[in-house]
Amino acid sequence: MTIPYRFEPDHTAAALHEEFDSLAVAEETGITVTVAGRLMFRRDQGKLAFFTLQDGSGRVQLFCTAKVTARYDELTALSIGDWIGATGEVMKTKTGELSVRVHEWALLAEARRQFPDKWHGIADTDTRYRQRYVDLWVTEDARRTFVMRSRMLSLTRRWLEDRGFVEVETPLLHPIAGGALAKPFVTHHNALDLDLYLRIAPELYLKRLVVAGFERVFEIGRVFRNEGIGYRWNPEFTMLELYQAYADYGDIMALTEELVAYLAQELRGTTQISFQGRSLDLTPPWRRASMTDLIEEQIGVHVDVRMPVDELRRIAAGHGVAVDDGWGPGKLVLEIYEKTTEGELWGPVFVCDYPKEVSPLARDHRELQGLVERFEPIIAGREIGNAFSELVDPDEQRARLEQQARESAAGDEEAMTVDEDYVRALEYGLPPTGGLGIGLDRVLMLLADVHHIRDVILFPTLRPEQ
Repeated sequence: MTIPYRFEPDHTAAALHEEFDSLAVAEETGITVTVAGRLMFRRDQGKLAFFTLQDGSGRVQLFCTAKVTARYDELTALSIGDWIGATGEVMKTKTGELSVRVHEWALLAEARRQFPDKWHGIADTDTRYRQRYVDLWVTEDARRTFVMRSRMLSLTRRWLEDRGFVEVETPLLHPIAGGALAKPFVTHHNALDLDLYLRIAPELYLKRLVVAGFERVFEIGRVFRNEGIGYRWNPEFTMLELYQAYADYGDIMALTEELVAYLAQELRGTTQISFQGRSLDLTPPWRRASMTDLIEEQIGVHVDVRMPVDELRRIAAGHGVAVDDGWGPGKLVLEIYEKTTEGELWGPVFVCDYPKEVSPLARDHRELQGLVERFEPIIAGREIGNAFSELVDPDEQRARLEQQARESAAGDEEAMTVDEDYVRALEYGLPPTGGLGIGLDRVLMLLADVHHIRDVILFPTLRPEQ
């Protein structure tokens, strides 16, 4: 059968339901329409056949008879999953099903592989992720999730633009890996004979733009981290990163809770949602609490970056936290928090005031020695972002990056190196600035109520197929 080069439907399934659902049982309209999509269900009754046609908007029934439908025998020989275009009269059957009584039809694509039963979907989870092009047809929840993802990105852009933020694009290939503590992917540019890194964060380029006079700037894009794969981690994921001049981390906390609450309201219709069977209230304001207070609430022991290292190691060991001999007090406090406390925080809560030792790009706390003005929003035991009052002093920034470089030379694969051009940019003057990086995949996991990040990424990274 010859496949046409083009086909022109004039109605979608959703449009037909919107216009004609009010028809009476067995009512005929005399109105002819043309639709197109996949055949997802078939029921033959001799000289009568019913098909479910699914397009990108929904489903509608095709009503076919040997007397009226052209090439009836060929039509009823088609396979589930075949694409067809069909022209016919809009009507309702005697059972009240809105239908198109098919007069003419054309095969638009043949499904040469057996298509899953639409009513049962794909049972094997790994197959769902590898064959998303099939999964999205037969798993309604998956389709809804990715429609929600598209809306979330659009709503986020509009919300930020309404507040004076300008969207920009910064490089994916970086000459120096920086902007976050993470192991990068390395590639090579042949013409320049230059090693480059897939970006682990757009932070340093966005702050260059604040230096350049873009007082409110944001980027939504992919970032890449050469790390493990798990229910919260994929080697490439989508980050919203933004910077606001004249703001501090308190201003960014307010922005964060307002944005997430807005997305919940728009996408779920409420800020009081359920996630994995537990209630979660995203209504602002969220709780603000220091990391050390939260640790003490969880394990009943006070920790502080000013405590002797040996005492912090003893506390860690007493709570089953493995430590490295080279870690300082800040890293020990962070490790105790991450292993004992973070996963127990249902939240939402802003975990505030991180150790300076583990925060090379954040500004010193204005009151608390050894800490910086940094927070992470935690929801359902998961970190969804990272933010701080930005370090604006070029001399202090150079000293911190030089310390990072020493740690990198000592074998820390996640440590940064000195970015001379970024320090030079700071020497031209970065005003007081608040910044935020937020993992949009993790936000969508919460709003779509899914456990695994693979369920919100269309084509997640997988092990090679056996």
